[in-house]
Parts: sequence; structure tokens; C-alpha cells
Amino acid sequence: MESGKRPDHEGLPAASVSVVIVTYNSASVLISLLDSLPEGLTGVERFEVIVVDNDSRDGSAELAEAHPLEPRVIRMGRNAGYAAAINVAATTVHQGSNILVLNPDLQLCPGAVAPLVECAAMPSVGIAVPRNYGKDGKTDPTHRREPSILTAWAEAILGGKLAARLGWGEVISEPTRYECAGPVEWASGAALLLSARARRAVGRWDESFFLYSEEVDYQRRVREAGFEIVYEPRSQVIHSGGECGTDPRLFALMTANRIRYYQRHHGLLQTSLFRLGVAVGEAVRSCRGSIHRAGLRSAVMPLKPASDSSAR
Repeated sequence: MESGKRPDHEGLPAASVSVVIVTYNSASVLISLLDSLPEGLTGVERFEVIVVDNDSRDGSAELAEAHPLEPRVIRMGRNAGYAAAINVAATTVHQGSNILVLNPDLQLCPGAVAPLVECAAMPSVGIAVPRNYGKDGKTDPTHRREPSILTAWAEAILGGKLAARLGWGEVISEPTRYECAGPVEWASGAALLLSARARRAVGRWDESFFLYSEEVDYQRRVREAGFEIVYEPRSQVIHSGGECGTDPRLFALMTANRIRYYQRHHGLLQTSLFRLGVAVGEAVRSCRGSIHRAGLRSAVMPLKPASDSSAR
């Protein structure tokens, strides 16, 4: 692994922000994110930008190195996974720095980061999350409930959108929940500001997930450490969306990791009921396309090691 120059930790205040962007063949979206950072970081006195590249073959690392913002680029030398890339970046930043983890397919709205830093300054806050908008300008419902047998079966029988509207699904879609700041169980991992105190208390991300559910696991551990996950709607980002809804391999990995995460925290009977709910949902929708057929196979087959990078 090759890495950029390690920053001089002397003089970096605890309120500083280290922006961490994990890339994997992200050239088509990365420049837009990097271009949005200066205005997005308005009001943040000290910051650094780190791009961790998981062995992209499309020139993502080279584009980052050539960008006027001059981010520090860490080349992993292999596709090590999302959590591993974050962990490597975290070892290179000051322990008193907040880390802002961003998906490469985001753009920050002007002044997006300062409200998150303000929120994270409160002793009870472990992670601050922004309001996400889709490319259509509508709020992207990023708040989540902890996965449960109820959420799995509600989504299987009713579908994700109806289950969410009824308050039984994993996704929280009620518009009023996105108007006011407040704690959430967890939020999708496209943009997360990790407070320095939570980083020190919780430690590393679990690399065994490779991709998907690592943010669910990390946020659970933040809550178990006594901190809150807090939504801050004054902070706004635009998210163009991920590939898991169109790529059967990624959807299969996401499905497997949903089950793997639940299995870690529940007994055999509960896990079997959760897994059956997931499988039924994918079976019902298997006629809609290859992603659901891939999800069904993943739900019924024995779980493979989550760190297997062949899925990417």
C-alpha cells in the first residue's frame, strides 16, 4: 500500500475535520464531489481531504491527485473493502479530528459540514448525519430502524415502500421526521461525521463485512458506547445513488450482509425467521429481474466469508 504524506499532527485542533472518501472505479463522480468540498466546508477552520482508492482501474486515484484541492491519496493496492479503507485513513489522522466519511457519488451543498461539526461538539453525540437529497431534489429517506423480524417480514409481504409508510419497515419515510434535528437509530452511510470522542471509544470499523452493513454495525457500537446518532437537517448533501439496485453481485452481497449482521446479535431461531423473511421477499420479487434472483440465492445459500472481494 502506498499512502500520501502523513499530516503533521502538532497544531491540529480537536475540532478539525478529516474528510475521507473511499473510491472504487469512481472517476465518473469523484470530480463533482471534490469540486463541491471548498464551499461545503465553509466555516470549518481546519480540514484535510483524504481519498482512499481500492485499486480502481479507471484512473480515480490519478484524478484525485491532479485535482486543485490536492487531496492526500492513499492507494490500497487491492480492493480491500469500504471498512478497511476507512480504517487505513483513520490511522493517518489526528486522534482529535472528526472524520467525515463521504461516498464518492455525493455533492456537498454550501456550508454542509459546519452544522455537523457543531452538532458533534455536543458530548452526547457520536455521529452526526445530514439531510440527503436525490438528483430529483426530493429528500432521500436515509433514516433507519434496527433490522428486526418485523421489518424483514413487513418488507417481504408489503414491499419496502408500503412497509415504510406504515412504519413497519426498516426505512423511515415519514416526511416530518426529516424536518427537525434529533436522534435516529442509524442512518445510511453515504455521509457520516464521526466525532473524535466516538472514534476513540468505538475503535475500528469491522472489516469482515467488506461492503454493506458495516455502517449498521459501526453505528450500533456507537450507540452501545453511550453516544447518539443525530440527524442535522441544516447540513445538506446531494446523493446520486448507489449501484446495489442494478448490480446483481452487489445486491447479493448486501442481502448476505443483512443476514450476517442480524445473526451476530440474535439467536438461531430469530435469525432463521429473519432470514426466511428476507428470502420470501426476494422470492416474491424474483420475476422482476436478476437482482432479486441474486438476492434470493444469497438468502438461501450458506453465508460466505464477508471479506471476499470477488463481489466487486
